[in-house]
Amino acid sequence: MAIPTAELHVHLEGTLEPELIYQLAERNRVELPWAGIEDLRTRYDFTGLQHFLDLYYANMAVLRTEEDFADLTRAYLARAVRAGVRHTELFLDLQAHTGRGVPAEVVLRGVDDALGASEAEYGVSSGLIITLLRHLPGEAATEALREALEVDVRLLGVGLCSAETGSARPFREAFELAAAHGLHRVAHAGEEGPAANVTEVLDVLGAERVDHGIRALEDDAVVERLAAGRVPLTMCPLSNVRLQVVGSLDAYPLRELTDRGVLVTLNSDDPAYFGGYVDDVYRETAAALGLGTQELAALARNSMEASFVSEVRRAELVAEVDAWEAGLREA
Repeated sequence: MAIPTAELHVHLEGTLEPELIYQLAERNRVELPWAGIEDLRTRYDFTGLQHFLDLYYANMAVLRTEEDFADLTRAYLARAVRAGVRHTELFLDLQAHTGRGVPAEVVLRGVDDALGASEAEYGVSSGLIITLLRHLPGEAATEALREALEVDVRLLGVGLCSAETGSARPFREAFELAAAHGLHRVAHAGEEGPAANVTEVLDVLGAERVDHGIRALEDDAVVERLAAGRVPLTMCPLSNVRLQVVGSLDAYPLRELTDRGVLVTLNSDDPAYFGGYVDDVYRETAAALGLGTQELAALARNSMEASFVSEVRRAELVAEVDAWEAGLREA
């Protein structure tokens, strides 16, 4: 039985499996440059973040209609349930779709409808976070968020992702707009960029969680700040290895962070591209680092603590982890 967990760092577009890419391409009459599914899979040997992003954005071309976005969301949720996910806060790269002519309303309604149905079908709670693209201008981010706010769907928060270049300061206005509308704020930082980027998204954007944050370890003061403030890091070990942020999984600095009091969660990031959903992340990380049941349960509880949920829902989620751990002790 998979450990019950909350997944807080997963890009919806990163769950687009090759089989679904080809199904949607046929549905929408999109011509793909690959010889087939297996040829596409051979392209998943990445040299770094930008190499991955180039393919990631190219494959989105098959997503055209509300039905497409709903089908993608349903496919992720069905797999996530098998992976033990009991709550998910999905990232959606809205600008990557509106920038190629797909209306925001089409994207958002498709995703929102599927998320709503999942709560009834699977008992999985969920939220949608609009991730703004760091490689585009700050003004474009603000406009994208305004568009999203005009659509009658449930939004949980706003984030910042894509290539970690330049300053986060151009996105201050968008994040202030998000805060004014009661949205939570998260941001990718300290993945390929330095520890100073973590400090910047906390100070400039008011980020409540940091996505990745692995390079915070380069600055003791940043680590101490994260620990003292219980600022969660939504870490993605398999992603970090595949993108060569770290050399190997057995060298992953998970314990270095947790031993220093940092609240760390485990997540899949872009599972269709990085070879593992969140159950795979837990299993492979545990095997590489020798994590026991108690440590895995603590990481799962961290994911509940870091979630943007009500205290009632949080207690329900933690109780599921407690029951999982107790069941293993009794087995």
